[in-house]
Amino acid sequence: MRIDSVRGSRGVRVIGAAGAVAVLAGVVAAGPAAADAAAHGAKGEARAQAQAQIQAQARVQGSGQISYAYSPDDTIKFTVDAKAAPFTRPMPGLSLPGLPTDATGTVKFSHASEGRKTGWSRARVDCMVTGGGTATLTAIVTKSNVEKVGKRFGLSVQQGRGGEPDRLGFGWDIVNFEPRKTDKKGNAVEPRVGTCMAPAPFAPVVKGGFDVVHADLPPLPASVAGVAGAAGAARRG
Repeated sequence: MRIDSVRGSRGVRVIGAAGAVAVLAGVVAAGPAAADAAAHGAKGEARAQAQAQIQAQARVQGSGQISYAYSPDDTIKFTVDAKAAPFTRPMPGLSLPGLPTDATGTVKFSHASEGRKTGWSRARVDCMVTGGGTATLTAIVTKSNVEKVGKRFGLSVQQGRGGEPDRLGFGWDIVNFEPRKTDKKGNAVEPRVGTCMAPAPFAPVVKGGFDVVHADLPPLPASVAGVAGAAGAARRG
């Protein structure tokens, strides 16, 4: 009986060893596949996060010719390529590392009238904020044959809905005047334009079009949010 027991024990041990080898072989064989699956899942998650970040980024892109009520025969064109870049442009006197409405990109503008030299400007976007299908933005002139380099101007863009045309508004000619001041020649004075300040989009786009992607304002940076939260708790206390 002891021999049978020993044999049985050995048999169990042999079977157990073989099973262990088989299981180990299965694990080894499955290892690369499992690793590949995990890597694929991680890549898929990273792609999804990147796509979500892209989709969540406010932006305005497009090119179009507008119809302006006071220059109906002129050719006025705008090209906008603007993207949100929150908290990337520090400003003196602010505790934040910039504004949540900081943006980057370019604006191009041209105004052609019969018998006159075509006016044009190129500008660098510094601010943008969106609301639904509408955006306001400002840009600083970098090159122009009609404007002073360094001047900030405002634009608004609305993506048409339900068959309505896209619209665009610009912050000069009919807006942004100081009613109580004139220059030395008696001309009306245009005050400086603040970041993201622009009129409603009043002019319809008759050729081309614009895409406006809305995104909510981003959360405050963690360091600033912590200070703000502590200050709020202190006030409540």
